[in-house]
Amino acid sequence: MPLKLYNTLSRKKEVFKPIKKGEVGIYVCGPTVNDVPHLGHARSQISFDILRRYLLFLGYKMKFVSNITDVEDKIISKARELNISIKELTTKNLSAHLEDYSKLNILKPDVRPKATEYIPEMIKLIKLLFENGYAYKKEDGIYFEISKFKNYGKLSHQKTENLESGKRIKEKSNNDFVLWKFSKPEEPSEVSWNSPWGKGRPGWHIECSAMSKTILGLPFDIHAGGQDLIFPHHEDEIAQSEAGYGEKFAKYWMHNGMVNVDNVKMSKSLGNFKTIKDLLKDYSGETIRYFILSNHYRKPTDFSKKTLNNANSSYERLKNICNELKENKEINKKYLQEFEKAMNDDLNTPNALQILWKLVRDEKAEGKYPTIQKIDEVFGLNLLEKEKVKIPEEVKKLLQEREIARKDKDYKKSDELRDKINKLGFLVNDTKEGTILKNAWS
Repeated sequence: MPLKLYNTLSRKKEVFKPIKKGEVGIYVCGPTVNDVPHLGHARSQISFDILRRYLLFLGYKMKFVSNITDVEDKIISKARELNISIKELTTKNLSAHLEDYSKLNILKPDVRPKATEYIPEMIKLIKLLFENGYAYKKEDGIYFEISKFKNYGKLSHQKTENLESGKRIKEKSNNDFVLWKFSKPEEPSEVSWNSPWGKGRPGWHIECSAMSKTILGLPFDIHAGGQDLIFPHHEDEIAQSEAGYGEKFAKYWMHNGMVNVDNVKMSKSLGNFKTIKDLLKDYSGETIRYFILSNHYRKPTDFSKKTLNNANSSYERLKNICNELKENKEINKKYLQEFEKAMNDDLNTPNALQILWKLVRDEKAEGKYPTIQKIDEVFGLNLLEKEKVKIPEEVKKLLQEREIARKDKDYKKSDELRDKINKLGFLVNDTKEGTILKNAWS
């Protein structure tokens, strides 16, 4: 079964055929560093890290690009709110993103461009849009006239006349979007660049078009990001790129599902906003990856204490089993083929994870160690790294409670706590030297 990926552009799964045989160019919309990374960033980063790892697993050569937006309205507002410079804010927040992504075991991009490094390329694209008749000037900036781009709406599958009003400034169309914003007196000079039309800064959408074209060329294979970027960001990227450069933009468009917290959409206004750092206080990066893997990348994901605790227990149990395995060289082709079949179905990681569990539980299966090793090249769970084995915090707390119960001679409670620990994958053995904990599945 060949690799099939769901293409938002066609609204169907398509057999993946790269533009250049054996090579893949991928551009993933990275974070706007106006704040520290949150659960939405974790979902997107892990989802497309899995895509990257699987394509490498299949033997493709790759250039993986994920940008950093370091100039944008939200950044300017946040810096003003904190009374610090743009540079100070973006440097601090970028460091937080990179630190947290590292803890989630996300591979570093081959190229991580910052928007501020590609201003000349953005200006060049806007010049092309003027030459081709798609751009016009207003008092506050340069705009793209979407009515002149016949295929506008082809990604989000919306008709121009039905687009939500208020998304764009009113002029020739409610939906015309900004390409270049003229500087305002109250704005810091560090976000102002010279252009043929006057001092200012790029609009958000133009940034990704210029960076992806410069680094990957056009067309490239896969453009990816969260579902919230389909409209207007990715729709506008297509319009300005194809109108300006005169070439097809990206062949496949992939989008990960949104994040809910306790079945409610995550939002700062609702008070359920969660950062990656919040999660890492209680869970390992591998547990968070395991949780993401247990949900299909295109479906909404619900984060809650219960779901994460369940993921943590499952991951630790799986890790403990894997650490009891003896090394050998013969790969189990049957299970590896089943794994590939699941992943070839639009990266069906929940099914692929079930196949991994089936393998580790199969007492008759040969070649478990090297097969798990291959699978974990894609999953990135560090399943065979023994030095990373640790007792989950939940188990540690139960052990402490049990020690207190034993000292108080509350043996009924002690037995109940032992049973709880056993369900989490550990056997408790009371000896003269003290309590010994052992993997229950070894």
